Amino acid sequence: MSLEEQIENKFKTALKQKDKIQVSTLRMLKAEIINIKLEQNKKALKDEEIIKIIQRQVKQHKDSIEQFEKGKRQDLAEKEKKELAILSSYMPEQLSAEELKKIIEDVIKELEATSKSEMGKVMKSVMVRVKGRADGKKISQIVSNLLR
Repeated sequence: MSLEEQIENKFKTALKQKDKIQVSTLRMLKAEIINIKLEQNKKALKDEEIIKIIQRQVKQHKDSIEQFEKGKRQDLAEKEKKELAILSSYMPEQLSAEELKKIIEDVIKELEATSKSEMGKVMKSVMVRVKGRADGKKISQIVSNLLR
């Protein structure tokens, strides 16, 4: 079953159970998937493409949580955290810090990168390898620490 079908099934279940947060979160996700399909003139998206959409929404929710907490709006931060948990459930299992560091070190060796000026090249290669299994900020921090 494709990721899109899983999301659709979960959406229908949430509608029947009247789970407002899950319905609204999945409705936003489905709308974004539909928009991308229309933009790219496709009938269906691959799971990797849907994971990229989810990653973007996860990042937006994390940023929103940070802003709401700075603004002392715990009620909105809690809502965002619940939505983030729902979206995160569709993400592939995240790599541990050790696994991620090993992948980054391998890429740096392969590309023979030595300075921070080559960070973009390293980041691009790492992002292809991890395919949504690690946060871009975390990757960026590790790459930055390893390249001097």
